[in-house]
Amino acid sequence: MIRLLSLDELCDRVRRERIPVVSHSGGTVAGCVYALLPAALPADKAAGAPGGERYLAEALKADPSAVLCAPDKIPLLEALDAGCDAVPADDPRTALGRLACALHDTDRLCPEVIGITGTNGKTTTSYLLESVLHSQGCGVGVIGTINRRWPGYEEESSLTTPDCLSLHSMLARMSAAGARYALMEVSSHALDQNRVAGIRFVAALLTNLTQDHLDYHADMEDYFRAKEKLFLPPELGGTPLADKKKAANADDIYGRRLLDSRPDAVGFGLSEEGAPGARYLRGHVLSSGRDGLLLSMRFEGREWELHSPLVGNFNALNLLGAQAVGLSLGLEAGDFAALSSFAGVPGRLERVPNGRGLNLFVDYAHTPDALTKAISALRAAGFLRIVTVFGCGGNRDRAKRPLMGAAVAALSDVAVLTSDNPRDEDPEAIMDDVLPGLAGCPRVIREADRRRAVTLALELLGGEDALLVAGKGHEPYQLVRGIKYPFSDRAVLTEAAQ
Repeated sequence: MIRLLSLDELCDRVRRERIPVVSHSGGTVAGCVYALLPAALPADKAAGAPGGERYLAEALKADPSAVLCAPDKIPLLEALDAGCDAVPADDPRTALGRLACALHDTDRLCPEVIGITGTNGKTTTSYLLESVLHSQGCGVGVIGTINRRWPGYEEESSLTTPDCLSLHSMLARMSAAGARYALMEVSSHALDQNRVAGIRFVAALLTNLTQDHLDYHADMEDYFRAKEKLFLPPELGGTPLADKKKAANADDIYGRRLLDSRPDAVGFGLSEEGAPGARYLRGHVLSSGRDGLLLSMRFEGREWELHSPLVGNFNALNLLGAQAVGLSLGLEAGDFAALSSFAGVPGRLERVPNGRGLNLFVDYAHTPDALTKAISALRAAGFLRIVTVFGCGGNRDRAKRPLMGAAVAALSDVAVLTSDNPRDEDPEAIMDDVLPGLAGCPRVIREADRRRAVTLALELLGGEDALLVAGKGHEPYQLVRGIKYPFSDRAVLTEAAQ
């Protein structure tokens, strides 16, 4: 006979006895709590789709002490003659967040978590904020696309935002290592699937919102609603801590929507008019060239300037976003001086040194908007010609492929179309999808072999030209048919340009 426990009872037991909690059947051990979660799909597709129940019989073989599940899964436990307690929860993912807090004490001992969301700029902004907070003597942890790191620890990332239990474990380890702040890149998938359950964000930032992930989200409105959850109070379906600090890009149409509905937020942008109802950090680009940016800022009667070695107006917005969060946390203009020496992020318009003195850059740009911004930055820097090597990922939003081609065609003198991470798709078929967007480009070269494509691009380059290899940035692999083959754009460029 199944014995029912309340979630409160289970949380007390987990905290008191340090009972392990798992959400993957392969990680179950005797005496643990197994969280049977719904399918990790959009809400309109998750209903009725098989979730953790597919692996319940396997999980029960390890003899867990309790199973957390939706109430309608209790009969399944009874049918399997489970010899454990059952803990029904209308929303198992939210309940898992409470269990994670109980196991790791992240409801009591946790860094101050700052969430950064948006289509582009999350990683750069997290690095910028990290440099500012470090300059103030604060211990900082970071969970993002490139890696997870905190004092004394660093590892490569496999997901921008990990699963709920991993997140709470990392936050606990950061706290133990002395981190005062945790900077977290928060993906729309993570928000939609409530992977951040139980995490109290003290601040939230929206960098921008442009087309991406429409293979997962129904449309841009659905995409925005997922991102918006980071800024909403709990009673409106948002994250814990109703009075969290908020900042958003007022130059972005979705950022303005957010600012219109959240008048307590800090808006930031390069436009003069600002955002109605919001406190506004106004930036102005005084100069932009190969040596970086010179910006002036104005906020609530205060004015200051900042020189940054970062290139391009999109980085001006990243710099403004980092400062907007800092201002919302109580920092002063003088505290942002550390940004003047911040040289950049791996794989984000990263210059690749080489023996031939060529202007070589790699960038993670894998959306139409990100490509436009990266190439525009090189245009603004005054290079004679721009050669762009790019591709599109397989098993991802097909609708953006011709749009990426169009972004490259509009701004490049030469487009070299190649393979990115084809995953389970045929690289040639992916390139066929991209080609219509490249109509009008002065010159197009098609080469599926990415190494060969980079070599062909280098052969075209003059001393006053710039080469952008886009799409993979910091990634040290190419994903083909489920296998990660070693491949680094930076390493290939370095070798080919000797």
